Amino acid sequence: MSERTTSTGGRGWTLAVVCVATFMLLLDLTVVNVALPDIRDAFDASFTSLQWVLDAYALGLAAVLLTAGSLADRLGRKRVFNVGFVVFLLASLACGLANDVAVLSVARGVQGLGGAVLFAVGPALIGQEFQGKDRGKAFGIFGGVVGLSIAFGPLIGGALTDGLSWRWIFLVNVPVGLLALAVSGLRMRESRAEAASAVDWWGMVLFTGALTLLVLALLRGEDEGWGSAPILGMFAASAVLLAVFAVVERQRGERAMFQLALFRNVTFNGVSVVTLVCAAATMSAIFLLVSYVQNVLGYSPWETGLRFLPLTGTLFVAAAIAGSLTTRVPQRLLMGTSLALIATGLGLVALTGPDTPWTALLPSMFGIGLGMGLFNPPRASLSIAVVEPDKAGMASGINETFQQVGVAIGIAGFGAAFQGRVSDLFAQSDAGRQLGASAHEFGDAVAAGGGAEAIDRAPAGLAPALEAAARTAFVDGLTDVMLVCAALAVVGSLVGFLFIRTRDLHESARGDAANGQDAQGSSQDGATGEQPVGEPVPAGGER
Repeated sequence: MSERTTSTGGRGWTLAVVCVATFMLLLDLTVVNVALPDIRDAFDASFTSLQWVLDAYALGLAAVLLTAGSLADRLGRKRVFNVGFVVFLLASLACGLANDVAVLSVARGVQGLGGAVLFAVGPALIGQEFQGKDRGKAFGIFGGVVGLSIAFGPLIGGALTDGLSWRWIFLVNVPVGLLALAVSGLRMRESRAEAASAVDWWGMVLFTGALTLLVLALLRGEDEGWGSAPILGMFAASAVLLAVFAVVERQRGERAMFQLALFRNVTFNGVSVVTLVCAAATMSAIFLLVSYVQNVLGYSPWETGLRFLPLTGTLFVAAAIAGSLTTRVPQRLLMGTSLALIATGLGLVALTGPDTPWTALLPSMFGIGLGMGLFNPPRASLSIAVVEPDKAGMASGINETFQQVGVAIGIAGFGAAFQGRVSDLFAQSDAGRQLGASAHEFGDAVAAGGGAEAIDRAPAGLAPALEAAARTAFVDGLTDVMLVCAALAVVGSLVGFLFIRTRDLHESARGDAANGQDAQGSSQDGATGEQPVGEPVPAGGER
């Protein structure tokens, strides 16, 4: 199939609009964390209700990523992107005007659906406009924006919450988004697959249902109980729907929204696994580190954001460097090295202790920031390089799906491990043993950031001992979980080094990637299984 584009527009405008949209949607993934105490006070919300404010967005974001990318290839990427933008902005307005926590949670879910469209289609829009070295630079900028949105979340959320109101973390999207939407309508080019098949409605329904149940089970497993009937039922139903989806897609062949043949591509599998692992390790780490700085060290939302600037600055510089390296250095080296740096940064959290200042986190922040900055540009570029250009939306949607499932797995899994570890450590302390049967409940409150409130309700004579035990349990639990995250990142690093190969890329992208191989020398190509520069490659991609 060939690619068709219409109308005129500048590449720079496309990159700018995609970056603004991506910054907004990812910012709303992290910005809410620092505002949760204010939201709790405004609505007198329970801890479970506050979790839904976070979970609803992640659920909506993960559920339709692949569907959005596939639709964009068929109906027009600019058109689908702009529809997603409108949904995102209307939902942001509803979040800012919500009158209770239930309305806020529903609006957050719809906001996630709109954000999923932007996230899935954005890289494909960049890919259609930029080629060669320019594509590497463009994805370097895009990757920097992805990292900055995550790292700047606490700072921007803190500034808006402290200076105005928590409502403005949502309302600020509206004027900025309307301006970007206007630019999109006037300046961005349309593109779609020239001979696209009909929309795969059955595939969309089955996959969206399966992914929704999977992510929902992961997000709610800790509260409901991993062995409870609802959670096991959701996992089982998700597995059944995925099996049916695979059968339907195999029968549809080239008309399928998800080309199952991609799983025969080693690099596609490698990038997918590394993306999932990186998202699981880094997003859960940032979530827990923000909680540590706020709830243990006692900094305000704004002060917390300021203390994450070392991570932010490092990430921005690293992303700019990575963008220029994507066509000069083998991308497996960038991906593998980035996860190795993230693993190092996560391991350095062990330098913190119950009485250390926030500066003990600086080595960890530099490592995590450097790794995340190096990771995002090649990840976004590789996600669409494994397929022919007219399937870029599908490939981008698949990769972003792996990323958001990784976020859900990381926050749910590592969050549950952290809560359980903190609760056990506190219950085993001298102060915890004095509380008897209520020790684990107290420990759960500490892990959730409610230690101060729990101490206020405890007998006055026990307060100093409880505070010291809570602080120690939180920090020790944080260190233990970060070491597990670091081990997972090491696994991701090995996958990146071993399973990302230039010869698996589509011919339209292989030449640019091979330039990096040329810089490394033909001897390295032979040692690693990469395709040497200048040697013809058969249609199947193997020599």
